[in-house]
Amino acid sequence: MFKIIRESFETKKKRAKKIIALLKKEYPDAKCSLNFKNPLELMVATILSAQCTDARVNIVTKTLFKKYRKTQDYYKVPQEEFEQDIKSTGFFRNKAKAIQSACKVIAEKYRGKVPKTMEELTSLNGIGRKTANVILGNAYGIASGIAVDTHVTRLSHRLGLSYAKTPEKIEQELMKLVPQSDWILFPHLLIWHGRKICQARNPKSPQCVLNKICPSSLA
Repeated sequence: MFKIIRESFETKKKRAKKIIALLKKEYPDAKCSLNFKNPLELMVATILSAQCTDARVNIVTKTLFKKYRKTQDYYKVPQEEFEQDIKSTGFFRNKAKAIQSACKVIAEKYRGKVPKTMEELTSLNGIGRKTANVILGNAYGIASGIAVDTHVTRLSHRLGLSYAKTPEKIEQELMKLVPQSDWILFPHLLIWHGRKICQARNPKSPQCVLNKICPSSLA
């Protein structure tokens, strides 16, 4: 459990800057862990990643992306068949419905091209702000916000950058602390660090490059 520490905005902003600098050195190759070649593949992979590891999603999509190449391929196949193709990612019925629905709208309304705005993306079934941020940032290079997943939430709390409870509020607070030029990379840095060092149950604090500036470590 993290300890809430009251600090000024400027103190948090300075720490955020140091965190980014240190993590960039520690993880120079940090990037999206999902494998994709185009915006459509990233959209599908991101929806599949809900409550599932990226490693598992990458195993599934290796075959999936050979079978389904266009939006029409996804929504014209029988739902039951598509469900079987993605079953191992969990919650496959809901994911199948979301992907097929989104692909149908993209085909009919956007001529088969995944839209490039937050408003258009979040209007699609199965796509919230986090997924939209992932697509816009990693497929299009558009810094519309900061993708907040469980790793980003946990590390934001431990690092004292945000104590908000919802992803939306955490994102709004992080956007004020992190330079927009780092909005796309920042979540990947936290995710990589969260997986390797700042794990949920047994964080490896002695090995942490952020040890000297982390409120949780200093508390």
